[in-house]
Amino acid sequence: MRKHFYLLFITGIAIILIACSNTESKEKPTLKEAFKNKFLIGAALNTGEISGKDTAGLRILATHFNSIVAENCMKSEVIHPLEDQFNFTLSDQFVDLGEKQDMFIIGHALIWHSQLSPWFCVDENGENVSADVLKERMKTHINTIVGRYKGRIKGWDVVNEAILEDGSYRKSKFYEILGEEFIPLAFQYAQEADPDAELYYNDYNEWYPGRRETVTRLIRTLKERGIRIDAIGMQGHLGMDSPTLEEYEETILAYNKEGVNVMVTEFDLSILPFPKAGIGADLSANFDYQKELNPYTEGVPASIQEAWNARMLSFFRLFIKHADKISRVTMWGITDQDSWKNDFPVRGRKDYPLLFDRDNQEKPVVQMIINEAKQ
Repeated sequence: MRKHFYLLFITGIAIILIACSNTESKEKPTLKEAFKNKFLIGAALNTGEISGKDTAGLRILATHFNSIVAENCMKSEVIHPLEDQFNFTLSDQFVDLGEKQDMFIIGHALIWHSQLSPWFCVDENGENVSADVLKERMKTHINTIVGRYKGRIKGWDVVNEAILEDGSYRKSKFYEILGEEFIPLAFQYAQEADPDAELYYNDYNEWYPGRRETVTRLIRTLKERGIRIDAIGMQGHLGMDSPTLEEYEETILAYNKEGVNVMVTEFDLSILPFPKAGIGADLSANFDYQKELNPYTEGVPASIQEAWNARMLSFFRLFIKHADKISRVTMWGITDQDSWKNDFPVRGRKDYPLLFDRDNQEKPVVQMIINEAKQ
């Protein structure tokens, strides 16, 4: 009898503790709740999360985020490896995951010079194809991918990183063969493939005046030709020293003045020293490993972490200030462990650029951001 009573007592206590834990979990504020009347809060997903292997990352995603973007699985080399072959395995899983969790789903990226399938712009001899051939390949690529997810993917990074900091066009294969026209063509094909999907141009270091001015002209050109562009993606690959809040804000205002929304995309804040200023997301940047460029192998000192928290919070204050102009803020990853910044632009480094740490725990800045959003 005593044993039976004891078991009942222990079971009752366990139920109470679980109930209290669930109540605390439900009552603890989340990012998506804090920003629900301001803008979407999103994250880029890697293969582990898309496939369901990273269950801890998926729990964070479900708790805090309401938008997702494909980190790599929709880039040309993955989704369209050969001219007559598409691979939708991961992209289908990505879209299914987003729909099951009622996420605003973003496709990334349709036309980009990097991570481009080797066949895309050349013939069997490695020579550039003609303008007509490239146009047809672009149209097939965009129609096939956008058409497959018509009505399911809500927005597309149509063209990615086509303009340099000085305002000139990047000398990619697309530019060599088609000139500036490749961008309007890409937007036209995407608009035809899914007239209801939002269409974006996405780039980094847009606080550089030259790049900002050319992007602004691009917005006007597309609109004058009756081609839709709904938003500009401002990549947020930031460092501790650059850009300034004022530089970032000036660009938000400039784009908004042209009648498009701004999205903060690919947002992360590197805590590490950089070997060169203004690298942004230039994947061609590659520097030799130096110990002084990787100072926090055993963790971040409290004073440095506080400075990082303050800078991250200051940018979210800026986003909140301009919530009427910003439609989405997307972190480029979920936890520090999976961030691409661990190896860029110096391989072998250990960085701490995201809102959740290597143990899948939220950093103190998360609740600071939430409190700021609630004010």
